[in-house]
Amino acid sequence: MSTQQHSIQFNSKSFSFGRHETFALRFGWLTKGFQGLTINPDIFLDEDATVHLGVGKNMVSSIRYWMLATKIAEIKGSHIEASEIGHLIFSETGWDPYLEDEATIWLLHWLLASNSQHATAVYWFFNHFHKSEFSSDEMFGGMKEFVGERLEGKKVADSSLKHDCNILTRLYVPSQGDKRTPVEDALDSPLSTLGLMNKSELSNRYVSKPDGRWDIPLGVIGYAIGELFEASDQSSVAIEAIVHGTESMPGLGSTFRITEECLVSKIEELITWVPGVFELRESAGIYLLYQLEEMLPIEFLNMHYKAYEMEIAA
Repeated sequence: MSTQQHSIQFNSKSFSFGRHETFALRFGWLTKGFQGLTINPDIFLDEDATVHLGVGKNMVSSIRYWMLATKIAEIKGSHIEASEIGHLIFSETGWDPYLEDEATIWLLHWLLASNSQHATAVYWFFNHFHKSEFSSDEMFGGMKEFVGERLEGKKVADSSLKHDCNILTRLYVPSQGDKRTPVEDALDSPLSTLGLMNKSELSNRYVSKPDGRWDIPLGVIGYAIGELFEASDQSSVAIEAIVHGTESMPGLGSTFRITEECLVSKIEELITWVPGVFELRESAGIYLLYQLEEMLPIEFLNMHYKAYEMEIAA
């Protein structure tokens, strides 16, 4: 079983804010961090880490953080090491070490937004903040309310929450190409290509709402649903829970900002794609997805990347 099993469940005693050193994830950072980690397991403690990774000292800490937040690495004792999913994506013979397939970016988004332990702000935004249009102040207010209600009285500095609000927009909103924007801040995150958050055209507000996201690959949908089944330890999950999530579990509709209609269609495609694994049933007006045969989440991704490889070769 994967060491990441059940890590998508929310735990009010395990959370993290403001650990990114105010740097948003950048293209190349996970590849660079993974390669450094495989050469030197203590790379992030090494005095020469800035030389080996080719970034400043604070960026070294930020790369380490984003590797944990996206589950590409995990904490083992006093250091971190590459995770199973990290090896599968970023090793020399990995699925997509240079993020050339958009499916990998969708996958990284799911890994990040379902990681309430290391990426609490991202988890909160996609699973508990349901305003389709909002200001930075409204985002901050919502995050502060969530902390007060869900983190068992734990205190988080307002400055940390404000930094996380800023990072959320820098992670997901494409830069506007403003000449006054510092070059460092204009470097878009790979997640900004997904169209999950945008600047409102009419005002200084943001928009993030469900849409028909037909381009999300079935392998990523299958992986996410597989993780829900692993974490719930049930043979069936209500479609409503898959779409909207629960108090302790992320939902695909919320996380991927995908409409219920589109998501149910994708689930029906998934049922056809992996025959005999899933089945949709209706009982007393409630639609449930049953897992008829156990299939590890990783296997859905393996199917996608094998098909992608064949497509590239052709």
